[in-house]
Amino acid sequence: MLKKLCLLCVTAAALTMLSATEVRAQAFFSPFVGYDFGGDSGCHSFRGCEDKKLNMGIGFGSLGQNSGFEQEFAYAKHFFGEVPGRDSSVLTLMSNFMIAPKIGPVRPYGLFGVGLMKTNVELSVGDVISFTNNHFAWDVGGGIMVFFGEHFGIRGDLRRFQSFQDLHIEGFNDLGGFTLDNTKLDYGRASVAIVLK
Repeated sequence: MLKKLCLLCVTAAALTMLSATEVRAQAFFSPFVGYDFGGDSGCHSFRGCEDKKLNMGIGFGSLGQNSGFEQEFAYAKHFFGEVPGRDSSVLTLMSNFMIAPKIGPVRPYGLFGVGLMKTNVELSVGDVISFTNNHFAWDVGGGIMVFFGEHFGIRGDLRRFQSFQDLHIEGFNDLGGFTLDNTKLDYGRASVAIVLK
């Protein structure tokens, strides 16, 4: 399965790079901030959550006339909520194919990608106990970019992330209110960003 996923990643990256070499393809750089919600995150719904945890990162890639490619790195601290004696984080590195037609200064887009997801949980129970999981994952989402001139824009984005494999933490099923064993990690993310071309 690992070989198939690696082949899928390489094929997706090659196809998106070829599609992004349309006439006048432009490189872009997009730092973002947002928060995670739903699924396994500490914030269980998009609205009405008082315990929003910051998710920040950067995306970069290229945009052609109608499509593009994005490489994204994101990090969320206290992913499962902030509780004394417990720390957690999720780090993602995703490669995404984008459908992003240019309509004047506006680019609505949808995307799908695959990549890596790293979760870390630390418990202070007398001694520090630490669990780390590295998994292949996928994401899907969309949003809109609005440009003010040729080189600067803003971006709103919604995405869903999910691991392909189950998380496994040996000897623990419930860690202070959240269950991590034998489940695929999934969550949504809402973010805003600037876009520089």
